[in-house]
Amino acid sequence: MVIAIDAGTTGVRALAIDEAARTVGLAYREFTQYFPQPGWVEHDATEIASVIREVLLELTASLTEPVATVGITNQRETVVAWSRSTSEPLHRAIVWQDRRTADRCERLVADGHLDLIRHKTGLVADPYFSASKLEWMFTEGGVERSDDLAVGTIDSWLLWNLTGGAVHATDDTNASRTMLYDLASGDWSDELCNLFGVPRAALPEILASSGRFGTVAPGWGLPEGTPISGIAGDQQASLFGQACFEPGMTKNTYGTGSFVLMNVGTERPDAVEGLITTTAWSLPDGAGGRRVTYALEGSIFVTGAGIQWLRDGLGIIDEAAEVGSLAESVSDTDGVVVVPAFTGLGSPWWDPYARGTMLGITRGTTKAHLARAVLESIAYQTRDVVDAMTNASGTPLAELRVDGGASAADLLVRIQADQLGVPVRRSRERETTAQGAAFLAGLAEGFWASLDDVAAAWASDATFEADGDATVIEANYRRWLEAVERSRGWDRPIA
Repeated sequence: MVIAIDAGTTGVRALAIDEAARTVGLAYREFTQYFPQPGWVEHDATEIASVIREVLLELTASLTEPVATVGITNQRETVVAWSRSTSEPLHRAIVWQDRRTADRCERLVADGHLDLIRHKTGLVADPYFSASKLEWMFTEGGVERSDDLAVGTIDSWLLWNLTGGAVHATDDTNASRTMLYDLASGDWSDELCNLFGVPRAALPEILASSGRFGTVAPGWGLPEGTPISGIAGDQQASLFGQACFEPGMTKNTYGTGSFVLMNVGTERPDAVEGLITTTAWSLPDGAGGRRVTYALEGSIFVTGAGIQWLRDGLGIIDEAAEVGSLAESVSDTDGVVVVPAFTGLGSPWWDPYARGTMLGITRGTTKAHLARAVLESIAYQTRDVVDAMTNASGTPLAELRVDGGASAADLLVRIQADQLGVPVRRSRERETTAQGAAFLAGLAEGFWASLDDVAAAWASDATFEADGDATVIEANYRRWLEAVERSRGWDRPIA
């Protein structure tokens, strides 16, 4: 077996995956979400590590086959600062959804730093990324710069804990999300570290996504010395788990947010307006270095979180799985459009001041109409990104591979196929993020011999073809774009 640890935004999974790339064991726990102020989102890093230990102990107690290796995948951009000597966090983790540094990012643009950020990192100056969060920890959060300081994304924090504090490292995919990583050199940028006041010595070592990072310390339910041999940020892990190994292959993961990634090969592309250029993964090059594959990415902040809002905020469903049948109980939204910009809009708009908008409500609006409108918003936001991506790359989309919790709703996937006008293939294994981490770790240890073996292990469970009325589809999409414009800039400070 290969064990994959998937440290997500609202919970963590540990999965056992066999040579046929099937999940044969699973344990899951949620952890606490903290919202200390509007637009702020935090996690307790100690709780995350503790919950990882719990799911590993539960999973490994049920296994009868030996574990070859461990892979890690994680929510990206979320940052942790901790003491090397005590392994205690110095502040709550600041989550990728957090918008507290929106004003700082606006100042970066006003002060002329956007070109540097775009050229070096392929990213945009947005509070989504890690650097401004770390800067806030040092300037407002009470974290002191010292030789004892370690900072990193969630993968680095978990690796530190799993190895008993022996290894402080990350991989190219997670490093490329920090706004401190130079895509050209594959290393931390001194210029950007200085701009954000982040001590380079506190940052983790950058290693290939597939390769041995360290070994498991006692107390985690695994044999001491079990290798940890794969790390990737969740969306890059999903691209790998979907076997999108050829340039042009594209996937979307419907999680808390949704993330569309297109493999663009081993030549670093220029920055593209509205999109992110990122590292897809890195593999050993056989000469002691790393061979990097790149991707274009569109990041959508709220998709599955919109379904959670229907459940927890409005109480119109009891379980997230109910949303599909409720939405299918009506033939359309009866004119209702929901723009779930709860924490701003990501690609291709990049508007941290956008806020959630609900339009077209009448006395005849029901909870079924709202449920369908939320599902449609997921498909519309994905089309926003895919249209920008295909226009920028000049490569038309042949198909979209999808995974994640909301992909279980057939209605959503049908709407998605209609909006894109191409087949949408749903992965047999919904947990492709964890599957990608397992593939990366298994490749490093010879569990799978090659990328061809990995591609052969991937399979879809259904393909959805576009078959809707094109006139209605386009009219609905135009109405969506009108609603997006009304949501934008809503929470901008009043002078």
